[in-house]
Amino acid sequence: MDIEYAKYLLRKTRQDYNLIAEDFSRTRAFASEDIKSLGGYALPGDKVLDSGCGSGRFFEVLKGKKVDYFGIDASEKLIEIAKKDYFGTGAKFQIADSLNLPFPANFFGAVYSISVLHHIPSREFRLRYLKEARRVLRQEGILVLRVWDFWKTKEGLKLILKYGLLKLVGKKHFDFGDIFLPWKNSEGKILAERYFHCFTKRELENLAKEAGFKIKKIWRAGKGKFSNIYLIAKSL
Repeated sequence: MDIEYAKYLLRKTRQDYNLIAEDFSRTRAFASEDIKSLGGYALPGDKVLDSGCGSGRFFEVLKGKKVDYFGIDASEKLIEIAKKDYFGTGAKFQIADSLNLPFPANFFGAVYSISVLHHIPSREFRLRYLKEARRVLRQEGILVLRVWDFWKTKEGLKLILKYGLLKLVGKKHFDFGDIFLPWKNSEGKILAERYFHCFTKRELENLAKEAGFKIKKIWRAGKGKFSNIYLIAKSL
């Protein structure tokens, strides 16, 4: 993917989430059971980064675990909602670029990336995202990562085929496996066309290894639109 187009997609993603922030937050008000199950990888006393925290729902999972929680997101509107909803809880939220994290090396015991990496355009930027996560993790710190598994859904496969064909005939500038997925409000009106990269399990595993992680566990879980790929890795 051309680097300038990838930069455009990063800006578009931030703008899209600013547009849908209120609607998005309502649909993410509660942590699902699969999300809750990931909380055990954070240990009491750890500094924990929620990279791409959105409106902060993952803090609900960690707030009773005696961790020092930091949530960052590129969307100003989502961070505004998170600060309002979790005011006085001790959670720290800030606007930040996940490709250039505003933290020193070896700062965190765990980094969580829940449904974020699939929004990062180009292999170059996805690798940078993971390398930044590794940089801020202490040695043998834990990365907990989830991406949507579009290959396991009918809608996902249709979109992968659609945009793959457009790529073949030169109508799209992005890579194979990249799609746009509409966000609709309760009335069915499209508010934004969000960019996604459709990971395979092997692709995600190889990318994490290249970024300097040792894979502890990687698996698929869920059905239909709730299908996901999960990865637990250790910083070397």
